[in-house]
Amino acid sequence: MKTSLMLLLALANYVHAAPFAYVPNEKSGTVSVIDTATDTVVREIAAGKRPRGIAIDPSGQRLYLSDAASGALLTVATSDGATRSMPLGKSPEGVGISADGRYVAVAVEESNSVTLFDTHTGAQLADIRVEGENPEHAVFSPDGRYLLVSAENARQVDVIDVSLRRQTGAIAVGARPRGIGFAPDSSRAYVACELVNAVYVVDLATQRALATIPAGKNANGIAVHPSGKQVYVSNGTDGSVMVIDTASNSVSATIAVGKRPWNMALTPDGAKLYVANGRSNSVSVIDTASARKLADIEVGELPWGVVIR
Repeated sequence: MKTSLMLLLALANYVHAAPFAYVPNEKSGTVSVIDTATDTVVREIAAGKRPRGIAIDPSGQRLYLSDAASGALLTVATSDGATRSMPLGKSPEGVGISADGRYVAVAVEESNSVTLFDTHTGAQLADIRVEGENPEHAVFSPDGRYLLVSAENARQVDVIDVSLRRQTGAIAVGARPRGIGFAPDSSRAYVACELVNAVYVVDLATQRALATIPAGKNANGIAVHPSGKQVYVSNGTDGSVMVIDTASNSVSATIAVGKRPWNMALTPDGAKLYVANGRSNSVSVIDTASARKLADIEVGELPWGVVIR
């Protein structure tokens, strides 16, 4: 009895400790869980056969993952790995969650659509067609008003009005937009465009690009610091992350990471950035104050991205 009680207490402490970084490994069919206090992998969670996009609810109790193999959205309990599956179309990719945790959105490549779910009931609310071919990311603005959708075969970012549940606009950017991040006040969006090696700065009020910032080769992932003062862009071919100063819209630092860095996430305090390196099977940890790499953490095969809670 005493041993069982100790195990339960240990599990409770694990569940409520924070923050943890969750990394979907597309080829391994797992999620690696990293304790950001020690930068070590403390757990592996089974997650379908080809997990790609990932989001986490505000409480940290549930992960949402797209499984490309089954064409499903997986809901995975962080406490015990219990999994529920909801059907999607073929080749789902990026998963986004609204700041209040009410909605989850999934970009579904082959149907050129974004599927919207109610997290409270698990019900599918809408399947929204977009103009861009092979949509990859569907990201909520912090105020919950918009979803911005990037697509592999596009030179625009599609705009979905969340309340209307339909596309209401499109913002011209460079070829093959990938990662999207928002300023904390929802005034700006930052879009990495892979084929033009640049980040576009978008004004949400006018839905127009205000500036183009040169980045590295095959720019793709985006993360925005909680202060809004820095934006991070990963460069897939260069194996680097660049730091953009948002006041000047210029690159202030370049940091070498692993091979094919992809999607990224910051700790809630903005102190550390975690970068999924798809071809190195690792996650690089960057200290944001000094703009230097602290560690490379071995994870599963083909890590796709990171969420932190």
